[in-house]
Amino acid sequence: MPSDPEGTIDRVTGGDLRVGASADPGRVTVTGDEVSGPLPELVEDFAASLDAEVVWTVAGEETLVTALEQGEIDLAVGGMTDQTPWSDRAAVTRSFPDLPGVEGDHPVVFLAPLGENRFVSALETFLDEQVGG
Repeated sequence: MPSDPEGTIDRVTGGDLRVGASADPGRVTVTGDEVSGPLPELVEDFAASLDAEVVWTVAGEETLVTALEQGEIDLAVGGMTDQTPWSDRAAVTRSFPDLPGVEGDHPVVFLAPLGENRFVSALETFLDEQVGG
C-alpha cells in the first residue's frame, strides 16, 4: 500500500487542498484571484471527494515546483505534460491524454510533493474514475 511520509492525504481529507495553478489556455484560466477551466474543475471535484476545500495559489511552474518542495502546496496543475522537466523535483502522476481540454499528443500530468505516493495514487484513481485512464 502506498504511503505518504508527510501525511498529505490524511491532512487534506476534511481540510484544505492547497493547489498551485499555472495558466494554460484551454486547460487553466486565471483571472485575478479566480482559477477556472477543465483542470481546476477536476481538482475541485477531487477535493470534494475528500471533503476538502481548495485553496488556490497562482504562479509559474518553477515557483509552484519550489512550493511543492517546501511543503507549501499539495498539488500543481497547469500545462505540465508527460515531458515535464520537473520529474526530479516533484512526484508526477501518470499522463492523462483524455482529460477535458487536452490534445492527445500532449497528455497532462499533475505534480505533487516527492514521496507522497498515497496522495498521488488517490488522485490517479479519482481521475481514472472520472475520465478513464
